[in-house]
Amino acid sequence: MKSITKQNNISKATLGGILITLGVVYGDIGTSPLYVMKSVLNGNGGLESISENFILGTLSMVFWTISILTTIKYVLITLKADNKGEGGIFSLFTLVRRRAKWLIIPAIIGGSTLLADGMLTPAVTITSAVEGLKLIPSFDAIFGNNQNNIIIIVIAIISILFFIQHFGTDLIGKMFGPIMLIWFCTLAFMGIINISHDWTLLRALSPHYAIKTLFSSENKLGFFILGSIFLSSTGAEALYSDLGHVGRNNIYCSWPFVKICLLLNYFGQGAWLLAAKENPMYLNMKDLNPFFQMVPSGLLIFSIIISTLAAIIASQALISGSFTLVSEAIKLNLFPRLHIKYPSNSKGQLYIPSINNLLWVVCIGIVLYFKNSEHMEAAYGLAITVTMLMTTILLFNYLLKKKTPFILALAMLIGFGTIEFSFFIANIIKFMHGGFVAVLIALAILSIMYIWIKGHYIKMGLLEDVPIEDYKNQLDKLRQDADRPKYASNLVYLTSCQKPKHVERKIMYSILDKRPKRAEVYWFVNIDVTDEPYLAEYTIDTLGTSNIVKVQLNLGFRVEQKLNVFLRQISTELVESGEIELQSRTYTIMPERKVSDFRFVLINEHLSYESELNAWKSLILRAKLFIKVFTVSPAKWFGLETSDVYIEKVPLFVGHSDSTILKRVEK
Repeated sequence: MKSITKQNNISKATLGGILITLGVVYGDIGTSPLYVMKSVLNGNGGLESISENFILGTLSMVFWTISILTTIKYVLITLKADNKGEGGIFSLFTLVRRRAKWLIIPAIIGGSTLLADGMLTPAVTITSAVEGLKLIPSFDAIFGNNQNNIIIIVIAIISILFFIQHFGTDLIGKMFGPIMLIWFCTLAFMGIINISHDWTLLRALSPHYAIKTLFSSENKLGFFILGSIFLSSTGAEALYSDLGHVGRNNIYCSWPFVKICLLLNYFGQGAWLLAAKENPMYLNMKDLNPFFQMVPSGLLIFSIIISTLAAIIASQALISGSFTLVSEAIKLNLFPRLHIKYPSNSKGQLYIPSINNLLWVVCIGIVLYFKNSEHMEAAYGLAITVTMLMTTILLFNYLLKKKTPFILALAMLIGFGTIEFSFFIANIIKFMHGGFVAVLIALAILSIMYIWIKGHYIKMGLLEDVPIEDYKNQLDKLRQDADRPKYASNLVYLTSCQKPKHVERKIMYSILDKRPKRAEVYWFVNIDVTDEPYLAEYTIDTLGTSNIVKVQLNLGFRVEQKLNVFLRQISTELVESGEIELQSRTYTIMPERKVSDFRFVLINEHLSYESELNAWKSLILRAKLFIKVFTVSPAKWFGLETSDVYIEKVPLFVGHSDSTILKRVEK
């Protein structure tokens, strides 16, 4: 039995670990002060429409949203639902998927919306930060108050960010923690120097003000103000998704500091807004953003630079998180196989070129379509509410699996479900203001996932498996048939059949009928992706022979599927144990080698026109086969690019339609 363990110990909280956590986990939620209060202000009709009670209520809603959704749900409850130290919606899904088949639905919906809404993050955060340049007189004097200049700068930053993904982010990644530490200290400092003029705003910690303002006539948006308030917790999901990178204890230790810094800044913005309301200069100001306006003029350039760096770090966290999310989905067979690269030696760092290009194109498209952060904010947050709801559903099933009293699990489901559904309804208004962009992207991703999964189930239902035992004699006879040229010393087939001692009928057809393939050893390998992220085990069954081996590989959903490497190890161990014979190599540069050449036969199915499928299933299968054209080849996915691989095509029959029988006639 073999297994892979995590190379880095992140179970203990350390100062270094906490610093890394600041740079990895809190980018999204940490940059929310750039736009939350601005969004609330614009939604309520501007500075002249607010009052002290309104500001108290807004701050109270922000405080309780962060406390309930982020602190209680994610930090105190969800972080405990780790899968061998790993987090994220797909990790949670692997923990509960055996409870019910339908749980795949919230998993793929949550994954799709998380990817979709995340595509807005770089555009929103970087644009919000760069727009601070408008407040610098020298910038305004040189370039004028032209939003196109901001757009050009934002596009340049986003393009550079996506370009460097190809090289890995080890070098700049080491700077993330210190930069974010400076960022959060800056948030706290800016908040303190403004709230120090009016500490009475701390009254907003009482939920009374939140409830009162929600139903107050001063609140122009009414219930829908929650759409803007929700922006303060959009990065909460990242705390769980990045659990495997930093460890639970480092999040526990760093979150109180982060939360205090965020709240100080929000309260500072609230204090500034009340003071600015009395200043006629601000009443008719266009594009008023309290985050930058409350900064002392001497620190404005510094605040713009540090906020832009924080926005870039938040975007980087989103990009890395997207790569990880897609990689897990692929290995769980929820998404088409895409080419994955590992640009550095850092554990967990990977790069998916097609996803990187897609994210880049979508982010640039969002910037060009919305043009300013105010419009982006109006679209931001809708899809992520769906992700949170799906996480709550999966979390409920996890609690039941862990034998949590049903009443407590149900209280969690109803409590958080009600709050998140309220935020979802409040965000519905964003659909017509640009939220449809995130929804359309989510639906596109969800459609691809559905086609991939449904196509797999349809295909598995069509495949016919046979006992290997029935063909033992034929395989042995073929192996010893000197009249047949040797096809390979070790002939390897990948099988989807997990039943012991069984393979698909098409494999035996390939070996015995299509072209009899003589080999010394016939290998049938099935790969099962397990619930444990880093598990790497195998079992074998030789069926009482030395020339047939059925291999069951059990690999965690975060383990790279290097079939060539694994099979070399397994075959060597089987020779050493005497379960298969030593294969002599007369011509070799490695005399100590115990096994000879391997040849891999990969069978690709195509849908036969003779198949009797209904229209819907036929459409799904054809759509899946079309998608496969754009995916990475099985040879590359399993690390067989340098191996001897033969691709064999076979028709995927489903019964047979009535065929035309020719009638012979005499001349």
